[in-house]
Amino acid sequence: MEIIRIIVLSLSAFLLAFVGVARLTNPIQTFLKNSGIALKNDASLLNEMRGISAVMLCTGLIISLGIFIDKLTFNSHLVASLIFLGFAIGRLISLKADGKPSIQITQGIVFEVVFGLANLFYLINA
Repeated sequence: MEIIRIIVLSLSAFLLAFVGVARLTNPIQTFLKNSGIALKNDASLLNEMRGISAVMLCTGLIISLGIFIDKLTFNSHLVASLIFLGFAIGRLISLKADGKPSIQITQGIVFEVVFGLANLFYLINA
C-alpha cells in the first residue's frame, strides 16, 4: 500500500511539474501540441497561461514533498486531490456548457479524474 501511495504522489507531482514547466517555458507550442489549442501571441493571454502554468509547477513541487517528508503526505494528497478534481470538475462543466473538446483534452479529463480520485482515496485512508 505504501509503494502505491508513493507511486500516486510521484506521478501526480511529475505530471503537474512537467506540464507546468512545458507551458511556462513555451505556452504557444505546448498548448498546440498537447491540447490542439492555437494560442495567439497576445501578451495578456500568454500572461494568464504562464500564471496558471507556474501554479501547476509549484503544486507539483509541493506534492513531491509528501513523498519524502511523512508529515506532509496528508497535505500532498489534499493538494493533489483539489488540483486534479478541480480541473476535472471545471472541464466537465465546460463539456456540458460548451460542448465536446478535442481528444487531447478529453484524455486529460480522464487522467485528472483518475489522479484526483486516487489521491482522494489516500487522503481518506491516511
